[in-house]
Formats: sequence, structure tokens, C-alpha cells
Amino acid sequence: MGSAELAGETIEQLAVNLMNEHSSSILRLCFLYLQDHHLAEDAMQETFLKACRSWNQFKGESSTGTWLSKIAVNVCRDYSRRNWFKLLRLSQSLDDVPEPIMPVQEFDDTLILSVMRLPRKLKEPILLYFYRGLSVQEIAQILSASVPTVYRWIKQAQNLLKVELEGWFYNE
Repeated sequence: MGSAELAGETIEQLAVNLMNEHSSSILRLCFLYLQDHHLAEDAMQETFLKACRSWNQFKGESSTGTWLSKIAVNVCRDYSRRNWFKLLRLSQSLDDVPEPIMPVQEFDDTLILSVMRLPRKLKEPILLYFYRGLSVQEIAQILSASVPTVYRWIKQAQNLLKVELEGWFYNE
């Protein structure tokens, strides 16, 4: 969906079209980054608000999804820099988490927890590449880095994860 396709649309129509096409992938990205469903929903909404406000600045040099991902990553970075976010993370206790309404299905979250413990410069490319499915070129645009740098970050993250997850996968 390029700017030419949306010429003449109202802001409301633009917001609806962008959300219909990209809301689930942006919400997943925000959730993976923030690890909180409510914060992820807020970040997703803020992403679409910022996108609609700055739509006339979108030059179409990347796909709409890549452009929205860049906005979402920046919104999530802003959220994680806020003092209340840090305090929220530090003060959370497993005892404070309410019981689920529906029974929880057992699953192994070892991999995602390991990814989330990576340093930000390694975590972001991994999330964008493996969870969002973006190309290295798109990730380089989003993170304002060169393509070789993104490849290096992904390789470094994979090496760290390989060491941390040794014995977990394939019982090695």
C-alpha cells in the first residue's frame, strides 16, 4: 500500500486500512519487545497514530510494513526507556500475576526467554528477522545500520543463543 494508492483517503480510512493490513504483525512485534500484552496494545496504537500523522512524510522507499516496523521499534524503545516501565519490570513478582481464566497450555518458553535476554542491539535484529520475517535489508533500514552490520549482529546473537541453549535442543 503506497502513498499513491492512498491519495485522497481520509485519515480515518488510512488508519483503518493500515490497521487491517498490519495490526497483527505490529502487535506481535511490540509484544515480543515489551513482553506485556497491554503495553504492546498501547504501543501498537501509538505506532498507527504516529504513522497516520506522518503519512505525508512516507516516501515509499521501503514497504509500508517495514516503515511501520521502524515506527513500532522506536515506540517500544521509548516505552522501555521510561522510568515507570523499569520500575514495573523490577517490581513484578510471579505471586502478583492473576490466575488465568482458561487453563494454560504447557509450552517451553526457553527460546523466547533466551532471545529476550540478549542485548538490545542483538535482540532487535533477531526479533525482526525470525519473528517478523523481514529481510536483512529491511532490518538495516529500520535500525539505521549497514547490511553487513545486521548480518554480524544476527550471527553474534545466534552464537550466544547456541551456547546458552546447548543441551536444550536435540539434547546436545
